[in-house]
Amino acid sequence: MKVLKQGQCVRHERFGFGIAAGSNEERTTIEFYEHGSKTFVTHMLEAELVAEAPPRPKGAETRPGGSAKRARAAK
Repeated sequence: MKVLKQGQCVRHERFGFGIAAGSNEERTTIEFYEHGSKTFVTHMLEAELVAEAPPRPKGAETRPGGSAKRARAAK
């Protein structure tokens, strides 16, 4: 996979839907709805780009520093 832009939505076979939190030639970090933040080797990441991620499910895990916390801080 290529470098992602911050905020791009992806679907990973194992971890489900997530939002790109950061990406460069070496590493890509994705905030997954139900599995928190995961960092991958960029060229080895196998995920499908999606136009728009579905709404976060109720009860989905939210970890400190996660995208939900950043979203609240941005308001």
